[in-house]
Amino acid sequence: MIFERLLIPDLVLESYELLTPETVRKMGAEAILSDIDNTVATYDDPTPPERVLEWIEKMRRGGVEVAFVSNNNAERVELFCKGTGCFHYAKAGKPSVKGLEAAVDALGIDKSKALLLGDQLLTDCAAGKRFGIPSVIVPPIKDKKTLFFRFKRLLEIPYMKKYGRLHGE
Repeated sequence: MIFERLLIPDLVLESYELLTPETVRKMGAEAILSDIDNTVATYDDPTPPERVLEWIEKMRRGGVEVAFVSNNNAERVELFCKGTGCFHYAKAGKPSVKGLEAAVDALGIDKSKALLLGDQLLTDCAAGKRFGIPSVIVPPIKDKKTLFFRFKRLLEIPYMKKYGRLHGE
């Protein structure tokens, strides 16, 4: 089924901090194309928390580049990424792949060397799968409680259950 192909992640972790350079390399990648909001920080964090900066540095020391591809607006993304040295792309429109294409081009790598990190199946996971790269999903740090977001999270449940069955969880 097409939705299963697009919406079942390759890996689910409890936090972005559990994604290590070793795990990235085991997945055949050397770069992480990461979402921002609810993946590595809350919507309330205008700049990266210290632990995010430490994680980026850990990745770099391990030979892994990090780029941020966000559906949020340019002002938000530029402020968050300022000083990180990371390529960033705002208003990506995920599940569109245009931001992912821009990121691998900016990093000078083939897409086969990238993976996607995000918190939503319908945007992040689907974009990664459409682009042909592995998708790593983490639970949202602080989810929005709007009706729209609650509905989207309900739609994710069967696919997360299927992931669990496939991985013996």
